[in-house]
Amino acid sequence: MSRPFEKIVEARLSRRSILTGLGGVGATVMLSSCGYSGAGLGSAGGAAPAFAFTPISHGIDDRHHVAPGYTADILLRWGDPVMPGAPAFDPMNQTGEAQSKQFGYNCDFVGLIPVSRDRMMLGVNHEYVLPELMFPDLYGADGKFDRSRYTQRHSEVERAAVGISMTELRRDGARWVPVAGAMNRKVDMLSTRVGVSGPAAGHARMRTVADPAGRTVIGTYGNCAGGLTPWGTYLTAEENFDFAFSGGLAAGHAETVNHRRFGVVREDGKPTQPGQGKLSWAAFDPRFDVGKDPHEANRFGWIVEIDALNPQALPKKRTALGRFAHEGAETIVNRDGRLVVYMGDDARHEYLYRFVSRDRVSDDRAANADLLDHGVLSVAIFDEGGMRWVPLVHGTGPLTAENGFNSQADVVIEARRAGDLLGATPMDRPEDVEAHPTNGRVYVMLTNNSDRDQANVANPRIANRDGQIVELIAPGGDHAADRFDWEILVLCGRPNDPKVGARWNAEISDSGWFSCPDNCAFDPAGRLWIATDQGSNWPNSGTADGLWAMETDGAGRGTGHMFFRVPAGAEMCGPRFTRDGRHLFLAIQHPASDGMVEWPEFGRRSTAVDPAHRWPDFKPDMPPRPSVVVVRKDDGGVIGV
Repeated sequence: MSRPFEKIVEARLSRRSILTGLGGVGATVMLSSCGYSGAGLGSAGGAAPAFAFTPISHGIDDRHHVAPGYTADILLRWGDPVMPGAPAFDPMNQTGEAQSKQFGYNCDFVGLIPVSRDRMMLGVNHEYVLPELMFPDLYGADGKFDRSRYTQRHSEVERAAVGISMTELRRDGARWVPVAGAMNRKVDMLSTRVGVSGPAAGHARMRTVADPAGRTVIGTYGNCAGGLTPWGTYLTAEENFDFAFSGGLAAGHAETVNHRRFGVVREDGKPTQPGQGKLSWAAFDPRFDVGKDPHEANRFGWIVEIDALNPQALPKKRTALGRFAHEGAETIVNRDGRLVVYMGDDARHEYLYRFVSRDRVSDDRAANADLLDHGVLSVAIFDEGGMRWVPLVHGTGPLTAENGFNSQADVVIEARRAGDLLGATPMDRPEDVEAHPTNGRVYVMLTNNSDRDQANVANPRIANRDGQIVELIAPGGDHAADRFDWEILVLCGRPNDPKVGARWNAEISDSGWFSCPDNCAFDPAGRLWIATDQGSNWPNSGTADGLWAMETDGAGRGTGHMFFRVPAGAEMCGPRFTRDGRHLFLAIQHPASDGMVEWPEFGRRSTAVDPAHRWPDFKPDMPPRPSVVVVRKDDGGVIGV
């Protein structure tokens, strides 16, 4: 006889069985803990204090805020020079040529690749564009946005503003500063050639008018989070690529089912026009019109590997890792030497994936050049007994020609549909997934799912606006094992509100709770830090997004401590620590935006002509600019200690 659903969820909330209940799943249940006292908090076994800083408070305004005793320096802003010879940023007269040499828009994932003690390469994703905040000349005299003013020039600026900026950094005293080094590069949607490797390379469904071989794509798009490999390459994840495409396909077309599953075409079959809920690129480049080039969309939605130390090396889309709305691609070397990559499909009711390489990671960097082209992609199924990884391998189970899978290329191109047939567990927007460096635990950020109308064990709340964090436990630290155990670390949202159903440590502080976990990172001491992305849901919490230090062990388990808060309308992205733990890189995405919502605090809708604020420059001739900031401790010490 199976256990009641509520009992299963209760058991999954703590392996230490220290939960105290206030009722069923809908009630607020807290973990038992001692009180918060800054440096007095420690982990089990008398270990060093978990975190030692004074948390900041919830709030929302036009500034960024960091814990006392720390400084946050602006490192790179949209339009700052990246390539040698880049012109000065002129927001009123941007061109594609200028933008292709400048730091891009909407920065997200941050990767640091050491070169020497005083030099490193900084890789930054640029996820998407917001023409409403980028181009003042798209507004008429009446102050209204007028898409009819959109031209090829705007399209070229947008395509040059997405992708990746690779910038050399050099140490200057206590700071890192960008330089126009020889290894700097831009990887964008305007002109960058990107190779295709793995099982889908050269397949008929990857061939297009411009690329009949199916092995070279112009650009990468929707670059959200990512990861780094042990051999020092940069992984960028293509997420919401469907927004780049408009047009439509006939119901009987061979790609219609595939494209509907990814939102590339509408479910009702009606074609979309450029700019109608999609980008306007198809008006100037036919490859973004699905009706004219049905296979182009199949060339997006992948993990792309970039050699940050060799600007001449061709970036490669590693198709063995599957095609979906990738949020990230965090890696860990398994105890047997193989590489494991954890990935989430960031959409409502989508799945959690894992890739295990066939070959072991080599000390010879060149020997790892194609390691990501061979291995097994699996999808997660959660149940009462634990969780299991089910391989997505052509010819096994339902993944056969009878269901439209004629090869492994078909499986990876339609990884979502393959997961459907295998019975994968629908999740609440699985975003960043990161493994602890030593203890075999893996943390899954589940951001939210307001559309959920049926709960499951790993996603226990319907109409889930606040998200949760699931902790996976690899048996004996074996990340390639078929079965894992798992628990819910926290159910996010405002505590003490039965309608929210949040679950935190019983001694959570006023600012220790958060909603909508997104990106995460471990610092060099193995402590977890979590960034949030509430989008236009922020009125539910009444606070801007930010970065929290998160306790995962001991009496403080389930306790957050607010460290950084972003300006209004922004999202916190890309936390990344230097190896010595003395610098923390953060990406502040879309300040003064979040879906063009109207904020009562500012009294107006934010536009390029009249933005809600102008962070970080606060100059009348400068728009709000997505930026990377670097946090350092004022005394030069390790962050959080």
